[in-house]
Amino acid sequence: MHYLQMPGPTLELMHGVGVNIRVLMWQVYGFYDECLRKYGSVNVWRYCTDIFDYLSLAALIDNKILCVHGGLSPTIATLDQIRTIDRKQEVPHDGPMCDLLWSDPEDIEGWGLSPRGAGYLFGGDICTSFNQSNKIDLICRAHQLVMEGHKFMFNDQLVTVWSAPNYCYRCGNVASILELDEHLDKATKVFDAAPQGSRGAPAKKAAPDYFL
Repeated sequence: MHYLQMPGPTLELMHGVGVNIRVLMWQVYGFYDECLRKYGSVNVWRYCTDIFDYLSLAALIDNKILCVHGGLSPTIATLDQIRTIDRKQEVPHDGPMCDLLWSDPEDIEGWGLSPRGAGYLFGGDICTSFNQSNKIDLICRAHQLVMEGHKFMFNDQLVTVWSAPNYCYRCGNVASILELDEHLDKATKVFDAAPQGSRGAPAKKAAPDYFL
């Protein structure tokens, strides 16, 4: 999952990756345990996982920058085809929705099989063709750990932005965010993980009434 900071106080969340996001967050990433520990109920976790099915699969900034979690799909040639996808579902194992969330750029020509077992690898020629056909300048995506926080590819037609420092508390990577001004000029902000000693334990507080 990643987010877009819009003008003013608005924050736009976008759909991230997951084969079965509920099981992944419960068994691997700890979201279920955190909700239970902080609120004393599984309802917060359940409400959050229910709403994930409604998050946008992509975002378009000033008709020039496409934001997507993973990458492109051989079954998607236009932006309008993305708009027709029914996103209110668990992520399927194949097809255009799966590809948008799982595909990765690679230094190849054309399409390739992904070692992830879902989505595809796509080369610079695919990226160039898609960008030119849809009159966009940049694809901004996440989905892959980048030790330096971000990585531009294909003559700056695509950028991977990774915003989780020291991923899984062991990778030692820095993270970054990509900022755009009103002219769509780009600036990257690189940051490290917060020191472990500065985090502290979460405060104990009663769950709000709407989380009964």
